[in-house]
Formats: sequence, C-alpha cells, structure tokens
Amino acid sequence: MTLRTRLLLGILGLLAAVSIIVGTVSVATLDSSLRARLDSQLISATSRTQGVIDGPGGGPGGGRPEPTDFLKIAGLPPSTIGGYLRGGVLNVRVLGDDLETTQLTTAQQQVLLGLSTDSEPQTLDLGGDLGEYRFRIAEGDGRGGQLVIGLPLNDVRATVLQLILVILLVTVLGLLAAFFAGRAIVRVALRPLERVAATATAVSELPLERGEVALAPRVPDEDADPSTEVGQVGAAFNRMLGHVASALTAREASERKVRTFVADASHELRTPLASIRGYAELTRRGGHDLPADVAHALARVESESIRMTGLVDDLLLLARLDDGRSLESHPVDLTALLADAVSDAHAAGQEHEWILELPDQPITVEGDAVRLHQVVANLLTNARVHTPAGTRVVASLESSGGRAIIRVRDDGPGIDEKVRETVFERFSRGDGSRSRAAGSTGLGLAIAAAIVEAHGGTVSVDSEPGGTTFVVELPIGPSIT
Repeated sequence: MTLRTRLLLGILGLLAAVSIIVGTVSVATLDSSLRARLDSQLISATSRTQGVIDGPGGGPGGGRPEPTDFLKIAGLPPSTIGGYLRGGVLNVRVLGDDLETTQLTTAQQQVLLGLSTDSEPQTLDLGGDLGEYRFRIAEGDGRGGQLVIGLPLNDVRATVLQLILVILLVTVLGLLAAFFAGRAIVRVALRPLERVAATATAVSELPLERGEVALAPRVPDEDADPSTEVGQVGAAFNRMLGHVASALTAREASERKVRTFVADASHELRTPLASIRGYAELTRRGGHDLPADVAHALARVESESIRMTGLVDDLLLLARLDDGRSLESHPVDLTALLADAVSDAHAAGQEHEWILELPDQPITVEGDAVRLHQVVANLLTNARVHTPAGTRVVASLESSGGRAIIRVRDDGPGIDEKVRETVFERFSRGDGSRSRAAGSTGLGLAIAAAIVEAHGGTVSVDSEPGGTTFVVELPIGPSIT
C-alpha cells in the first residue's frame, strides 16, 4: 500500500478504536446508571407496598390484601409484578395499563420460583411479552410468606439500545467525515514528497551515460527544510544530486582528456606511420639486391604499418564521434549503398555465398554516405572474417514505421554467449575466430554502433548457434547529430 493509504487507514483505525472504547464505556455506564435507578424505584415500590400491607385493615387480625388489591392501592406503575411467595407457591399478578391485573402463565411462575430469598435485586427473564424484570423479595406476609415485587427492564434495554444505535450512527458518520478530511489533509501533507519524487523522476530521465552532464533539477528550498521529515529527505536528495553531479563532472573531464589524448596521438601518429610505410615501400621497390630476410622484414614493416595506420584512423574516428563532431548530412540512397557494399564484400570473400535483398522502391535517408557505407562494410566484413568458407550471408533492406531497416544475416556458427553482450564495445574479441591473427582490431562493430547512433539510429544483434543477425535501424528524415 502507498504511504497515503497507510496513513489514512491508520487515522481511521485509531478513530474507530477510540469510538468503540468511548461507546462501550458510555453504554456500560448508562446501563449501570439505569439499573441503579430502577433498583431504587424497586426498593421504593417495595416500601410503598409494605406500607399498604401493614396499614389500616391489613393487620394480623384483618389478613393481608391480595395482589390485585395492593398493586392498585400502592400506586405502582403499569407492568409491575407483585404478589406473595408462600411455601413454594406463588400468588403474583402483573398490573396492566388499565390498572387491571393479570395472572402469570405457568411457565412464568416456574421461572419466578427460581428467585433467591436474598433481599438484593435480581434479574429474571420471564419470556413472552414480559421479557426481563428486576425482582426484590421482602418480608411482608405475616403468614410465613414473602412479598415479591418486580419492575420491567424494557425501558432500560430500549434506552441502552437507542444509545448504541446513536453511537454507531455517529461513529459511521464520523469515520466518513474523517476519511474525506483525512484524505485531503494527507494529500496536502504529502505534496512536498510528491515534488521530491517529481525531481527524482526528472533526474532519472536525463541522459547520464555519456557526454557533458548538467544535473539542474533540484528539490525546491521550501521542500528541503531540515526541520521537517520530508524536508530532511529533500535536503538529503539535493546533497546526493550535488555529489553525483561532481562525480559526473570529474568523469566527463577525465573522459575528455582521454578522448583528446587519443585524438591527438592518433593524429600525430599518422605522419610517422605514413613515412615508415613510404620508406619501407621505397626500399623494397628500389631495385636493390637485398638479402631475402631483409626483403621479408621490409615487407612485414610495410604490412604492419598499413595495419597500424588503419587502427589509428579507427581510433581517430571514434574520438571525433565521442567528441560530438557533426557528420555530413546529405540524402543517401541506401539501396545503391547496400548494393555497392555487397559487391565489394563479394570481391573480397568469393568463398562465401552473398545474397542481396532490396525493396522495389529506393529508400533514402539523411546522413553521411561515406560513414553509412563504412557501417555496412564493417558488418559484412565481420560476417566474412568470422564465419567459415561457404557461409551464406544475406543483406536486406526494408522500411517500417518511418525507419529504414538494414539486416545482415549469416548461417555461421554464431557469436559466443560470453562475447554477445559486449560485441559493440571497443576492442571486443572472441577467444577463437575473433583474434588478432584474423586481422580484427575489435573496433569495427564499435565504429558501426557509434556512426549509427550519431545518425539517430540503433544497432542490435541476435545470435545463436547456426545463425547471426545484425539489425541497423535509421530514421527516414533529418536526424543526424
């Protein structure tokens, strides 16, 4: 559950618990008070009845009046039960609203026989229309009997039940009011936390993986007050953002130094490498009678200088792309570009089977034709170098959803699972075919990924034993960066 829900449920639960406790105490207090008052009335009714019995005409010589008589004479309220208990025999009646008395049923009399002879008030349920009564037994019969007086508990029960219903209704209405008021209060109280979350969301959407990073979003000052709990969160979040910004700035400065060094070193190495290659080629072709081992050494010097020149050019290109230098932007016919690249690959690798699949209509994008050709050439070269002779390589082009899609598929052995996740990283090589002996520098796919990204596209790979597919997606429109 959300914090808002937990707070709201906590408030409602606490309010409900307090209401139950207050209601229970109120009901118990009222019930006890009403019972005490009824007992007082019962004692008073007993006293009045005894006065009637012991009054004129009611002495030992004149006998004792019957319940029908003393219930009326004593002025007792309707529904009062009165009579005598003699030797386990009852002579009791109930006074009606019309001041007429009625005999109790046999079952009700049997219940009354269970009365204790104690003079303290006691409760019995007579059932039927009478219900519960409070009874008191007192001395009042000169012939060995006892006086029995009872008052109904119906009014007490009705009053207590009415209080319970009122408490329930007030509690329900109070909980509903507390729900809406609490929801509004909690919403207002949590707004600073929502603003902190919004700031965190804004930071999470910033491109932090590369380039110069500016962590401008901050929690507002009013939400970063250390004197409040939410303010402590906001202040801590701002300090964290400041620390992250400093770390990213230091990382960017370090990467910029590395890129600058690589670019400068690559640029400076091109001239001496060209000189080494030129002198080696000049010496080898100068018509001099050189020993065989010297001629072989010069050929190797020339070959390695060519290879190192290519590596330096690749590093220089990556450094420039990392530095954000813009590429040329012109309409590029991918159909013709793919056809030329496959033709070049066929000439370089005639032992492979090359297949070209093109759409009926040309597909044109905005970009750098030379660099896009380099992307396709690198993918085709990767398929040629890292698959055995006779491998079938299919290059296809299509458009979908406003994007041009280039696929290079081969039915070779696939890419090792250990290398698959890092195949587009620099100097990424496999342990087998992806070796320096095969002529791979480990930069071809990294260069392809960097060029595609600079054009606003994406490149991905799907490989398994028996087949590998590289997919390049480019926007059909001006999206070059």
